[in-house]
Amino acid sequence: MLTSEKDSRGTARPTQTQRSDRATDRPALDPTVTELTGLLFDRHDREQVHAPWRELISGAAFAPRPELPYGERAALSYQRLHLVNDTLANPEELALDARRLAALHEWTGVVDSGLTTLAGIHYNLFLGSLLDHDTHRRDVSRYTSLDRTGTFLCTELEHGNDAAALRTTAVLDRATGGFVLHTPHTGAQKFMANTSAVGGPKSAVVAARLLVDGEDHGVFLFLTPLSDDMGPLPGITVRPLPPRLGSPVDHCLTSFNHVSLPRTALLEADHGRLTPEGQLRSDLGNRRKRFLHSIARVTTGKLCMSAAAIGVSRTSLAIATRFAYNRHISGPKAGTRVPLAAHRSHHGRLLCATATTYAMTFLHRATVARWVEHTPQERAEAERQVAVTKGWNTWQARAIATECRERCGARGLFAANRLSELVTDLEGTITAEGDNLVIWLKAAAEMIFGHEVPPHSAPGTDPADRHLSDLAFLRDLLCDAETIWQARTRDALRQGQSGDPLARWNAASPYALELVEAHARRKAADAFLAAAERAEGTAAHPPLVGLCRLFLLKELTKSSGDLLAEQRMTVDQVRALSASVEHLIGELAPHLRTLVDAFDIPESVLAGIPLVHGDATHVDHCLAAVEPIGAAEPI
Repeated sequence: MLTSEKDSRGTARPTQTQRSDRATDRPALDPTVTELTGLLFDRHDREQVHAPWRELISGAAFAPRPELPYGERAALSYQRLHLVNDTLANPEELALDARRLAALHEWTGVVDSGLTTLAGIHYNLFLGSLLDHDTHRRDVSRYTSLDRTGTFLCTELEHGNDAAALRTTAVLDRATGGFVLHTPHTGAQKFMANTSAVGGPKSAVVAARLLVDGEDHGVFLFLTPLSDDMGPLPGITVRPLPPRLGSPVDHCLTSFNHVSLPRTALLEADHGRLTPEGQLRSDLGNRRKRFLHSIARVTTGKLCMSAAAIGVSRTSLAIATRFAYNRHISGPKAGTRVPLAAHRSHHGRLLCATATTYAMTFLHRATVARWVEHTPQERAEAERQVAVTKGWNTWQARAIATECRERCGARGLFAANRLSELVTDLEGTITAEGDNLVIWLKAAAEMIFGHEVPPHSAPGTDPADRHLSDLAFLRDLLCDAETIWQARTRDALRQGQSGDPLARWNAASPYALELVEAHARRKAADAFLAAAERAEGTAAHPPLVGLCRLFLLKELTKSSGDLLAEQRMTVDQVRALSASVEHLIGELAPHLRTLVDAFDIPESVLAGIPLVHGDATHVDHCLAAVEPIGAAEPI
């Protein structure tokens, strides 16, 4: 349950009345589970990067509250944001640490996706943007203490994926030296920002066009106070949006009516500074580049969406797998009962989803490392890898969460069992920080000619001399699929209608998207193979190699026709794919629980989900807050 204490404004907020005891929350596990968990969570990073968030969500204050009305759940997420902030010695350090930010999303998304949204906006998009542009060395203590919650206003009603064309203006006021922030028409209202009175006073970084003496210098960010304890400040209008799919967040439409801002409101850096005379100085040559630099925090946001997706996938599988072993049905012989997990039609689907979840996790870890460690010369390629990973992971997570919900039947539809909400929460990750299709199209355009597929591990070898049990061969086939789609994309572009760029792109873009999909699968395979190599000599190596091979084989079935047509596979190899998959599933079936236990979902979190117990009291738990209609004899 939640208790409360007073914050610096005298507002009641919850405290952690229970903290998980890691000694009891992590019972003694077999060496295989321990080793797999270490691999999934980067070993040395586990205690420093992941353990604090895992411990936090294990407390009673983070127990699911699906019975609460929509508005109260939205307010609860803000209360929990304070609990997150209470764990931080230095919130500024979190905002500058992509690994810890991503891990925060990976774990909080398990229990409260609304909290995940608020934390990502406050620490990454808002506070991170202030720190990245801090030429004024501004005081951020009001935001690090959460006396004021930060939000991020970029998207407009008429400008989402083309945000560089947004219409909100910030006009330099020569008389005061400051700016006048204004929404010129209805379509320029800021869309889907958490700007309501819920959660207390708020400030925002607002994306607006900088106008100096009528000259448009493009989009910059402006620090803008939005509200105080009494509500919106003068000139600011906030209109709540109707409830949407997924966990509640106080999304609103926000507009500005000639709001005066001080000179220090402009977030400046090398991409753009105003001289005292009002002249713009920039080391970037065009407005689009300046805009992308201003909203560079969106790239870290994509990493956070990827992290949230793998957290949801692991949680969904943990719930569905527990149910599969605890739920018994009639067996093949009269009078016998067997668990759902005994059936290939059931455990096979869960195993394939588990293989993909491992691949997603390893790909995410590799992408985070690439982003954190990239040099300035590698930035464009690192940003592309982040975009590709975000798209692939969030789309895969939706499919996995949906599969897990279905495997739990009607019970999976109850909010108390989390699965139905986890599915809808993923819709937000797919669209947030760049709609998946749009960011993949951008990546695709860059990869048509500016990308090289890695060479084969055994160049010049006849495919007939290789075997489907050879992981290197399977990986080479994924490279072949990537090469095939790159070649087809180039051909389609060259054959497109001359003189009509849109027609040429329309002709090539379907092939280009297939190229990105093939690239994502191959990058995930590379990350999975690297993890399997790290596990050599341990108890985890045999099941991990088997799971990696299952992932590779399942992904190759999607391209087997193309690989056969291009003579990269033989007819016999294509015919053997299905049998190889089914044989491998049979070998891995006894390891399903071990593979899923390694996800390290806190027992306190799973214990609060009726579905995992698999007994007849499940419905009683789900209906605990519902008044009965009529009366009946006790059962």
